[in-house]
Amino acid sequence: MPAPARFLVVLDADSTLIRNEVIELLADEAGRGAEVAAATEAAMRGEVDFATSLRSRVKALTGVSTDAFARAIARIEPTPGVRELIAAVHERGGVVGVVSGGFHEVLDTIAPDLGVDVWRANRLATSEGALTGEVDGGIVDATAKAETLQSWAADHGVPLALTFAIGDGANDLEMMAVAGLGLAFNAKPTVRERADLVIDAVDLAEVIALLPR
Repeated sequence: MPAPARFLVVLDADSTLIRNEVIELLADEAGRGAEVAAATEAAMRGEVDFATSLRSRVKALTGVSTDAFARAIARIEPTPGVRELIAAVHERGGVVGVVSGGFHEVLDTIAPDLGVDVWRANRLATSEGALTGEVDGGIVDATAKAETLQSWAADHGVPLALTFAIGDGANDLEMMAVAGLGLAFNAKPTVRERADLVIDAVDLAEVIALLPR
């Protein structure tokens, strides 16, 4: 059983925890970066169903070598202030989670390096050292993100009133709605409109002032 915590902070990964969209980095390997970037933007604005969009974007990765994961990781830029925020959460007895529509194959390296306590993401199916163009298992969509936040809160004995959800895209809205405080960060217009608070500066250290002391 995980140790109790005073509060829980859950972040999206792409364009929140990190400045990149990992699927676009992987799509660059297939020469389809611009096409996938446009599809990602539409999904984040909420114009298309996230799961349907993700499957079509992953299909564009068919045949990409699994070596691309290391190259993608090398290009990732942590968001300014992320290490300061995570350190502050830990200093005050909180837990940091990341739940992502992106991929475990990258997050499994990035998350522990940044000090994240728990994380969940999609997995990419592979065969003979290359991506098959399929998602392996269920897709982490908006509903899964909200359920994950609630599950982590229960695991650590944190009431939902003491949970924070930070995200930028439409698939973050459900977890922002169930959290005690939903923060739009580097966010699309629909997310800014529905968030409890909007963080305008692209600096996660801005969140520290909102944490319990």
